[in-house]
Amino acid sequence: MTTDDTWGLLRKRLLKTVGQNNFTTWIEPLELDQVTGGVATFHVPTNFMGNYVSQNFADLILHEFNVSGEPVQRLAFKVAANSPTRPVQPTAGESIETLDTQVVPAAMQPASRDMSASAKTPLEELQAAPLDARFTFDSFVVGKPNELAHAAARRVAEGGPVTFNPLVLYGGVGLGKTHLMHAIAWELKERNPDLNVLYLSAEQFMYRFVQALRERKMMDFKHLFRSVDVLMVDDVQFIAGKDSTQEEFFHTFNALVDQNKQIIISADRAPGEIKDLEDRVKSRLQCGLVVDLHPTDYELRLGILQTKVQQNRKTYPDLQIADGVLELLAHRISTNVRVLEGALTRLFAFASLVGREIDMDLTQDCLADVLRASERKITVEEIQRKVSEYYNIRMSDIIGPKRLRSYARPRQVAMYLCKQLTSRSLPEIGRRFGGRDHTTVMHGVRRIEELKLIDGQIAEDVEMLRRSLEA
Repeated sequence: MTTDDTWGLLRKRLLKTVGQNNFTTWIEPLELDQVTGGVATFHVPTNFMGNYVSQNFADLILHEFNVSGEPVQRLAFKVAANSPTRPVQPTAGESIETLDTQVVPAAMQPASRDMSASAKTPLEELQAAPLDARFTFDSFVVGKPNELAHAAARRVAEGGPVTFNPLVLYGGVGLGKTHLMHAIAWELKERNPDLNVLYLSAEQFMYRFVQALRERKMMDFKHLFRSVDVLMVDDVQFIAGKDSTQEEFFHTFNALVDQNKQIIISADRAPGEIKDLEDRVKSRLQCGLVVDLHPTDYELRLGILQTKVQQNRKTYPDLQIADGVLELLAHRISTNVRVLEGALTRLFAFASLVGREIDMDLTQDCLADVLRASERKITVEEIQRKVSEYYNIRMSDIIGPKRLRSYARPRQVAMYLCKQLTSRSLPEIGRRFGGRDHTTVMHGVRRIEELKLIDGQIAEDVEMLRRSLEA
């Protein structure tokens, strides 16, 4: 049996092991050159592919070779140019992008294209992620936690001169990042239908990049992403740790900024806090306007529910909703707007099916699992620990008798949070703070309420601690 025959059998076994997608992307492009001296040498389209296969599939390929009777101890990869028998070796300092440019056939180079005939073809091949018709500015409920993000999104959506680039929206799950991204895209398209707005997830960007590498179409990829007017990338944290994808994203970013094209990014945390994101990418993301979507407060959640009720009226015009139901949901489901909206949708559907009014009993029955899951109990001890860590003092000083202001103010903050976030009575809270009287607790709570109105630092401290405890 020849070496090629052996590799042909190995490919069939690898297909069953790694699955069709992995096989098509990573194994099928490998071209076996020779097996000699215990080394199997493959031609690969790009250096990136060789590195990826070496890191992720080398052990499996070696195992299959040895099972087949070929004593192979190591894999080697050569980057092939136009012919698989003419390997291209990178010189010192060459990037993947340089290699990709070298291996692109002359017919694919920009100079030999009829740009007028083909300018739209790559954009038609790359389908942007679909926009949700529900996610517009009209349906976005604005409150204190998201008003800055909403205002920034509105400004970008107006088009015109680029005022800040990029716009980075970040925050936890279900706080409205994707809603604002879609709203910007809809508004831009409405104002200027000819504007080339490309919205996609970071995962789709990475997939298109890998596909371009595999199919040796990096010039098409570069042309496509550098020819947009507005680039919107959702959940950019997913490219963290993907070195080659980050490099291409960085070059795309720079090319668009140099052309004064608008870039809008979303992430689940601030760019500087995304682990394994390259420093140069972090720096680029931080050079524009970075806006945090804060966790929702009670008033915003209630406003979202009221808006959702009006939308549901179109589907369920005869359903009645009792007083206190929306308030209950806004109070109990505090971390995720998607869960909040989903709970209300389920409630309306259930009430319609059983033909009942949406009252407290029906709400408790229908949403028992959701309400139970959101019932995380915050303890007095947890609050005391968080406050002591925040103010960098010992927990014993929070509880102890010392009356120094550096201890007394954090103690009052902790008491205030205990009153707000737990169901403990004032006497119980007093006992947990070194056996203090309930009047002492009451004084501390009132003092913090007063200071929140006149002292911005105290207001910020309390809000930060509350968000941290409710997360």
